[in-house]
Amino acid sequence: MLPHDNHAHKEEPRPDAINVEQIQAHPRAAKTLSKTGRQLRTFAALVAMALIVGFLVVHHLKANDQADLATATKESSTASRAVDIVAAETAPSSVPLTLPGETAAWYDSVIYARVDGYVASWTANIGDHVQKGQVLATIDTPDLDAQLAAAQAKLKAANALVEFSRSTFERWKNSPAGVVSQQEREAKKADYDNALAQAGLDQADVDRYTALTQFKQVTAPYDGTITERRIDIGNLVTAGSTSNTTSLYRIVQDDPIRVFVDVPQSAASDVKTDLPAHITASNVHNRIFEGKVARTADAINEQTRTLHVEVDIPNPDHALVSGMYVDVGFELPTEGLIQIPAAALVFRSGGPQVAVVDKDNKVTFHKVTIVRDGGNAVEISSGVAVGDKIALNISSQIADGETVETHESTDGVPNAPTQK
Repeated sequence: MLPHDNHAHKEEPRPDAINVEQIQAHPRAAKTLSKTGRQLRTFAALVAMALIVGFLVVHHLKANDQADLATATKESSTASRAVDIVAAETAPSSVPLTLPGETAAWYDSVIYARVDGYVASWTANIGDHVQKGQVLATIDTPDLDAQLAAAQAKLKAANALVEFSRSTFERWKNSPAGVVSQQEREAKKADYDNALAQAGLDQADVDRYTALTQFKQVTAPYDGTITERRIDIGNLVTAGSTSNTTSLYRIVQDDPIRVFVDVPQSAASDVKTDLPAHITASNVHNRIFEGKVARTADAINEQTRTLHVEVDIPNPDHALVSGMYVDVGFELPTEGLIQIPAAALVFRSGGPQVAVVDKDNKVTFHKVTIVRDGGNAVEISSGVAVGDKIALNISSQIADGETVETHESTDGVPNAPTQK
């Protein structure tokens, strides 16, 4: 057995370990360490106290906010909602309606040649006012002249054959019995009848060619204005009006003149025959043309939902010409209608409605029938009466029968604007 060594297992002291003996040997170091521990404990306590105080403050603020919100919600739910109101008024006796229109000539004709030939001369140019029957151009027709001459010669020969057949038949007809047979008499009569028929055909050819020669002179079909000239001297012209045929002239009659206008469906029932119309044109300054509705299509166009209307206007000085854009004004009658602001309308599943406020400030929703929409104002035929208080821009949260706080609107019912 090895001898016991008291120093063999002795542990070496750690560098960072506190030597109690050293501390006891140095009283000042022990005092400093004790003071530092107390400071740490005091700091930790202060931090904990600050966190507790902050939590209590935040909790208190949140509780106050929730209480204020609950109070405001309760007050909002119990307080009356404010609405602006106006009184329903009687609609004006008439409402102006202005729509775009287009002028069209009373007559508008394209003139073609009726005979083949060459233009020998022309006397009418664009812009000329011509009279019915006035010669516009002359056509040389050598082919037609030759055909007429041939037909006349053929007719002359046919007439000579008729005379010969007639005299022959007369001789055979008056011959004594037994000299010629009955069959021979009937044959001579047939020859005479055939000659008469051929002469009639030849006369018809002469008449036809003679009639065609009248179309050598191109004349105006009515009093009007030449708007197109498409011929010149020496041009070859062909009879007919096919797509391959060139026209000679275009002529229009613009006194009186028509105005075409398409009226929206909403106003179609008010635009009737003899309704006065006022027409203005941007290029004819300071002048209003008066006319009347002459006719309507009496049916709504399925594509445009409009009523086609024609207005007739006297135009003796030709101030208006065909193809112009014009403004057409009407005064539409509004008997028995009520006018309210468009802002009073409420559109729900049951159709358009308005909120009527009674004397106790209770709201009642009434269904209405819209007759005419003028933009800012609408005219209705049922649902409200003159003087009823109508709510404007009412909230969708306001229910039927709810009490509201009313404020008279200073705007009132706006006049319905002119429609264009």
